Amino acid sequence: MEQYEKLLESAYKEIKPITRKSERFEIPKIQGHLEGTKTILTNLQQIASHLRRKQEHLLKFLLKELATSGAIKKSRVILQRKISSKKINEKIEQYVKEFIICKECKKPDTELIKDKGFTFVHCLACGAKHSVRAKI
Repeated sequence: MEQYEKLLESAYKEIKPITRKSERFEIPKIQGHLEGTKTILTNLQQIASHLRRKQEHLLKFLLKELATSGAIKKSRVILQRKISSKKINEKIEQYVKEFIICKECKKPDTELIKDKGFTFVHCLACGAKHSVRAKI
């Protein structure tokens, strides 16, 4: 029995712990390009669909946060100034923290509910309901 425990102990020393963290929910990165002084986003519709939110809601948040104007034309979004994809991705992450992720259980399984002029995030996983601070 002692030999078994020694072998087991040496096996545990050989095994490297798994440090990789894989999340179930990953935010897709924005794709687009610059045309003169405008920024063209080509996959905002797919990102909004992945987040289970309306594209118009996500766009309204981005326009406000990026302090620019823009419009949806066909399947593309045209922003009226040059903006780096890094900055747009940061704003999308901010949107996810505010409007998608549940504050209680940290899961993305939520929906937006409007009640008496206020917007709430209702978690479908744990049932929590919290108000949204940002007003769009």
